[in-house]
Amino acid sequence: MTERIGIDLGGTKIEGVVMSHGREILRRERVATPNGYDDIVRAVAELVASLWRTAPDASIGIGAPGASNALGLLYNSNTVCLNGRPLRADIEAALGRPVRMVNDANCLALSEAIDGAAAGAEAVFGVILGTGVGGGIVVRGQVLSGPHGIAGEWGHNPLEAEGPECYCGRRGCVETFLSGPGFAADYRRAGGAAITPAAIVAAARAGDALAQACLARYLDRFGRALAVVINILDPDVIVLGGGMSNVNELYTEGPERVRRHVFHPDWRGRIVKNRWGDSSGVRGAAWLWDE
Repeated sequence: MTERIGIDLGGTKIEGVVMSHGREILRRERVATPNGYDDIVRAVAELVASLWRTAPDASIGIGAPGASNALGLLYNSNTVCLNGRPLRADIEAALGRPVRMVNDANCLALSEAIDGAAAGAEAVFGVILGTGVGGGIVVRGQVLSGPHGIAGEWGHNPLEAEGPECYCGRRGCVETFLSGPGFAADYRRAGGAAITPAAIVAAARAGDALAQACLARYLDRFGRALAVVINILDPDVIVLGGGMSNVNELYTEGPERVRRHVFHPDWRGRIVKNRWGDSSGVRGAAWLWDE
């Protein structure tokens, strides 16, 4: 089988690609993510059926938010209508074919480890800083999921005990600070207007004191949160993805903020921006059958 179908199930869009064995994208389609569970299953099945017209009987890999338990039920998804539902089984039933499904951050990490910004590295930690905060681990080209499917899920480590409430039921999770919405909410709590993360960063660069303080808090929290992962995993490369990965200060100032908290006086790990942008996840999903 020379062609693969990858599906990236996001909170706002579902993207699908047909990818050749040589890693060339032969076809790409995107649809808006519906609100309800049954509509999401139907949308994924219809997207795969459309892609099959280019690559009949191609294998199907899916990157989805969250993880699956021993019963095949999804949990810990920030697309909350998926939680407690047998997503993979329902998609397989709709398609009449087996699929492979892993966490979307694992797909990003796999894509970037194979031929992206971390190509050739032995241990890669892939980070999503977007609507939520996720992480995936790839070691020697293989995704490390763990027996509970939560390996790399640093977004729900506690960062500040009295921090904002998280959808997971806890307070002060990394995600409540380092996600795009978390960054914007921190700015509002400090007295700022309801503006986008990109606008906050632009204001900080233009000299606005309130925005500069917000960005400084973000970089400090980024350093403290990521240092915990580094002290455990010690990856060669950390690849950032998601909308907040476009903040250049994460690469110019971020390493020093991390270094302050890492348990090594001369930490030399690399923090890099993804190579494949929004396509990292969907490319990694397409490669799940070769992983």
